[in-house]
Amino acid sequence: MSYLNHIRRCNDFTLKGKVEFLIDGERVGYVRDEYVAYLLKSGVFIKESDAITIASQYKSVQERNSALELFAKQAFRDGITNIYMNEPYPVLTNINSDPLCLVDRSVSTLLGLISFGQHLNGYIKSDDGVKMWIGRRSFTRGYEAGKLDHIAAGGLPYGISLRENLQKECYEEAGMSQELSSQAICTGVVSYRHEYTLGGKEDLIYCYDLELPKDFTPRCTDGEVEEFYLMDIEEVAHIVKTRNDFKLNCNLVIIDFLIRHGLLDESDKEYIDIVRGLRV
Repeated sequence: MSYLNHIRRCNDFTLKGKVEFLIDGERVGYVRDEYVAYLLKSGVFIKESDAITIASQYKSVQERNSALELFAKQAFRDGITNIYMNEPYPVLTNINSDPLCLVDRSVSTLLGLISFGQHLNGYIKSDDGVKMWIGRRSFTRGYEAGKLDHIAAGGLPYGISLRENLQKECYEEAGMSQELSSQAICTGVVSYRHEYTLGGKEDLIYCYDLELPKDFTPRCTDGEVEEFYLMDIEEVAHIVKTRNDFKLNCNLVIIDFLIRHGLLDESDKEYIDIVRGLRV
């Protein structure tokens, strides 16, 4: 195990066994061969040449939104997905494009869409050095249940600003006031292309640092976090470097934190590959 190993695990995307998902002739995602028949059976999608696209009767953005919402609910009822999230994600041709339509987050991986998220490094500075607040995901969570996680993190739904969403996540997952979470500093983005259970997609995560008051103790308000730990940053780094205890993408955000704070430097023989690997 190494820092670079986590980066490679996050970037295991492959085109093998997939077909393109197009809207208006533009590629917006990829669908695994094994799910093509299910998509076609829904009536929402059709096959054109070697690609999947939305059926021609859904012409307007609103018509597409409605059809895709019904599809997401049906995929949950059929057991294709394990949840319907009621969180709209934009369907994009690239990270800077306007959305062609919206789809529930629960099927974003199934359709191989570009997705966005936010992760907060919540830390304190003490006489003993830097310490980071780490959460353990609820054991009832469907995805990476029981894994270590950031103090606050989540996907970025459409129609809410980065700041509003971050403040929402900080309150829900850590009981953090808006006044406190508003002090978080955006430090950049890490990105990767990963193969999940339902498919492969590109993920971009906005990274934030927040130096917390020494007397702050996180308190989960939405049931997503089992418990919190205040760890020495050296312990956090050791866990990341030697084990798979963290939710997979958290490793990348923590590695980025270690680099920016001078805790992982050019003395590491894999330093250049690590820095390059954090942004595909």
